[in-house]
Amino acid sequence: MSTRAQPWTPAVPALGALVDEALSPTRLRGVAHPEDWPEPHDAPALPSAMWDGAVGDVARDILERPSRKFRARLCELAWSLAGGSGAMPVQLSAMVEIVHAGSLIVDDIEDGSPERRGGPALHRLHGLPRALNAGNWMYFWAMDLIDQAAPTAAVADRIRRAFGDALYHCHLGQALDLATPAGRIPRVWMYRTVATSTMLKTGTLMELAALLGALAAQAGAPRVAALARFGRRLGLGLQMLDDLGNLTAAPPETGDSKALEDLRNGRPTWPWALAAAESAIDAAAFQGLQASALALAAGDDADGTHARALAARLRMAVGRKGRQQASSYLHGALSDLRASVGDRAELTLLASEIRRLEASYG
Repeated sequence: MSTRAQPWTPAVPALGALVDEALSPTRLRGVAHPEDWPEPHDAPALPSAMWDGAVGDVARDILERPSRKFRARLCELAWSLAGGSGAMPVQLSAMVEIVHAGSLIVDDIEDGSPERRGGPALHRLHGLPRALNAGNWMYFWAMDLIDQAAPTAAVADRIRRAFGDALYHCHLGQALDLATPAGRIPRVWMYRTVATSTMLKTGTLMELAALLGALAAQAGAPRVAALARFGRRLGLGLQMLDDLGNLTAAPPETGDSKALEDLRNGRPTWPWALAAAESAIDAAAFQGLQASALALAAGDDADGTHARALAARLRMAVGRKGRQQASSYLHGALSDLRASVGDRAELTLLASEIRRLEASYG
């Protein structure tokens, strides 16, 4: 039997079809309460083309692009590990994919990213106002699916609270990431800043994926807590790999226009956290790294020379320690989950998926 890591396909419906359902003219005909308008109006419902031009085309674009859909897979595994009976409601995995896709639209606007999922960033293709509004609308659209997925009103209320908490914490983490340039954070606060922003903006969303499956399956509190903890640790570990991989990504001239984007934007990422915690790096050397980061953010680096030079210095500072720590952290999280739920077959599948993701981050 092959031990090679293989992906699996989660139970996610055609997300483009869900856009059609959400923006159905019949469904939306009464949302503006025509009975309360100054004059009676019996015209037909607004056509689909108008709703698509307003928001549907943007949402459909991002949702139909290729993606890992790992959050959807985690949701499905959490449902199984939580004792869910039968097939998981497909709206659960759809919800987490929708809210994640919406967050990517907003994140690309904030970062000035040129591309996403193999195509132009949505704000470049559809314009910033429409893209921003669509990304925000997707958060609330995802929440609108809760009642379709929850088996009882009480479960729907628990999921709705989890959703609200997740969005609240994600925005706090993103705010910290955007407002604190790596070149200006005191070394003593660097690790805590990076770990806090990562756990809030990335760990929280992966935690939500696990919570959706566990809560809908109506698991007991200990099982829900174990799956939620695994989800947020998984999110943090994968963000570590992503941040470290960004230092070794191909330069812009080879076609990867997101390469070294974190450095160019001055974001406090895991290479900075690990460099700050590395005792072999003295104060002067660390200050030199930060000075280079500030110069990169302020200066002209059209050919990427300065960004590549700083990336090389950070790689030397961190060495292999970062990748090793991220791998150890992820597999430790899985080991702790196994201790909580037992040696389940689903965990073998999850371990395989983690190995596949480790390889994909370079």
